[in-house]
Amino acid sequence: MAQILVIDDEIGIRELLSEILSDEGHTVQLAENATTAREFRGRARPDLVLLDIWMPDTDGITLLKDWSANGLLTMPVIMMSGHGTIETAVEATRIGATDFLEKPIALQKLLATVKRALRSEERRPATALSLAALGRSALLGDLRRRLAQVAGVAVPVLFRGERGLMPELYARALHQANTPWLAAAQALADGAQDLLALAAGGVLFVEELAALSREQQRQLAAFAAKAERSKVRLVSFTAEEPRKLIQTHGYEPDLLARLSELTIGLPALREHAEDIPDIANLMLAQLVETRYCPPRQFATSALNVLRNFSWPGNLEDLASAVRSLALTSLEETIAAADVERVLPQYAARATELTLPLEVPLREAREAFERAYFEHHLALEGGSIARVAEKCGLERTHLYRKLKQLGIAPGRREE
Repeated sequence: MAQILVIDDEIGIRELLSEILSDEGHTVQLAENATTAREFRGRARPDLVLLDIWMPDTDGITLLKDWSANGLLTMPVIMMSGHGTIETAVEATRIGATDFLEKPIALQKLLATVKRALRSEERRPATALSLAALGRSALLGDLRRRLAQVAGVAVPVLFRGERGLMPELYARALHQANTPWLAAAQALADGAQDLLALAAGGVLFVEELAALSREQQRQLAAFAAKAERSKVRLVSFTAEEPRKLIQTHGYEPDLLARLSELTIGLPALREHAEDIPDIANLMLAQLVETRYCPPRQFATSALNVLRNFSWPGNLEDLASAVRSLALTSLEETIAAADVERVLPQYAARATELTLPLEVPLREAREAFERAYFEHHLALEGGSIARVAEKCGLERTHLYRKLKQLGIAPGRREE
């Protein structure tokens, strides 16, 4: 049977629902307000939530929005109200509520709605990471606001940044709800004749321009020429330099110019390292809640090691490391030693990065130095003292060099 959380400020409603649901074999937890509900959700994930809309401290819609924004809306939620309106029910559904019950709640209606919600929970896919839940740093906050500002401007957007950034997270911020979303690589590979009709009013997303074949580029160019008329927004990403796309991958300059009408740089994970503990905790919670692994949690020391790592493969490598830790750690609490056990395989990838050989010597030297120091910082868990010793540099000189290269320093104390 299921664990159900009932959130209602009226004690009579809470007790009645608890009695009915307990008689059905469910385990029922009670919360009298949003504060108590947040505390419970912070400790555990219920299989179902019954949430009253009108509560004195924080209303149910606000609590639903908070859970959605923080990646915690991973269970079905049934809204309840004695003063329900169609507009409120629509808003709750848009945010992520599963169903809506109007008070006074009839017994058979309650049981049927609970049964239906629990059945939908069995088919619920893993919750995807979202930009809204990606972190609380000022850097990401500014980027989120900028994306919200341009979301209504129907011009093509090109995201640029390093590999492994999961650019779809940022592209989704430009996608309007209830409109088409098409992944270009698959759509262009299928050669759909009615691609414009399928994407009309929505977004065509290219995850990596360098991955498109010459034929797909040709199709994309033809599509781009007609996209504005069909109100389709082109959103793409590349980790390559534009001139390399032209010289090595055969892109026509006119197509690149059209795709990059608005260009936005995406930050590397090391640039907002303060978000890493929250992101890792969220990734692990999603794995636990979808029963990918047994119950797991990070020790504070383990999160510190993750934060001090340079992550040359960015979010994709962090997600891979969290999955590895979730499955291979022997204890429920993942310790720093566990993290240090898996990190070397990700540090090794820093040496695999392709250095630019077509640029001036100064730029190539900076690229090499950046890869060199990021590699050693990753190997040493961010320890400035150990990196300085290994590289034969004074600490002060090393700090100055890292700042010059735009690398966030690791921990200062050993």
